[in-house]
Amino acid sequence: MTALPLLPTTMVGSYPRPSWFTHQLAGRDVFEAFKHIHHKEAFEDAVRVVVDDQLRAGLDILTDGQMWFDDYGMGIGSFLFYWFERMGGFGKEKLPHPAKAQASGRDRWALDEVGGIALHGEPSRGPIRMAELYRLAQDASPRPVKACIGAGPVQLSTLVHFHGGPITERYTLARRLAAIFRAEIHDVVAAGCEHVQLEDLGAWIPTLSGEKDYAWVREVVDDTLQGCTAHRSWHFCLGNVWGNRMQGLTRQGYAEVLPHYRDVDVQQFVLDFACREMQDAALLRALPDDKTVAVGVIDVRTLEIEAPEQVAERIRKVLAHIEAERVTLTTDCGMKQLPRHCASQKLIALVQGARIVRRELGQGD
Repeated sequence: MTALPLLPTTMVGSYPRPSWFTHQLAGRDVFEAFKHIHHKEAFEDAVRVVVDDQLRAGLDILTDGQMWFDDYGMGIGSFLFYWFERMGGFGKEKLPHPAKAQASGRDRWALDEVGGIALHGEPSRGPIRMAELYRLAQDASPRPVKACIGAGPVQLSTLVHFHGGPITERYTLARRLAAIFRAEIHDVVAAGCEHVQLEDLGAWIPTLSGEKDYAWVREVVDDTLQGCTAHRSWHFCLGNVWGNRMQGLTRQGYAEVLPHYRDVDVQQFVLDFACREMQDAALLRALPDDKTVAVGVIDVRTLEIEAPEQVAERIRKVLAHIEAERVTLTTDCGMKQLPRHCASQKLIALVQGARIVRRELGQGD
């Protein structure tokens, strides 16, 4: 495992596409799209550019920026549909979200942005290519690249209309999807990846469906990451539809859900704190001894570029409750919805804020 400094810096998943990268996969296997030489060249160049932005900012753990996310609804809709489009058994059209009729207020609009999909048969693994996408980014970086694998089995299972086949409910579907995700994760680790981050917002589902579902979520997450020998983290953000949080799903914040996941077999929770100005930081006092945390100290739901001292103050609020040795610093969520010049400056502020606090701790770099 690559050695990291105190308070290592990273980001969550996606990054804004360079303005000139306008190609869309539109459901195709990336290797099919890459038959078109200009698509392949532009894709690889875009990955190198976003990796370079992270390197110049000074991040310690990078991501591939997820240039494989097309420009779908909710700003990052292909976070969900990238998987559906490359697995057997699912339809191709975007349907209404199954829970839209039960939503109210802004959530109704948000669920409309998210959408749903039909399941017609047995889900099967298709050309998802997580390992190949990881290799492309790692080849462009002298620093470790984290594979952000999302969405996740629980979250995807809640978007499905059951139109045919042997599976008729989300509990069984999530378990079948976990096997597909697990195979992709194993391939990523075999390719040399040291950091795997599961992006499954299903952690929040029991706030609406009832406490009985916490056990199901834990089981599916453990099943998904079973056998993964890389550093395992789990990000369940507060929702991000064009910068808007889900009002019903996440209203109670991490205090509502985090205690139910103390025993999940991950080493690190990745949590959004900056968008709520660190108000849940005291929860970290009760974090199990075998867990660390990646704390969001950059608010990706606003165009405001934080000052380094503002970032440092957010970090200090975290360190009042947990040892620095157990803390990684990250963005709240993915940055795809931001303008690239804004995102790059936010990453610079993240790194500079971390340096301020490291120096205060006698760990100058």
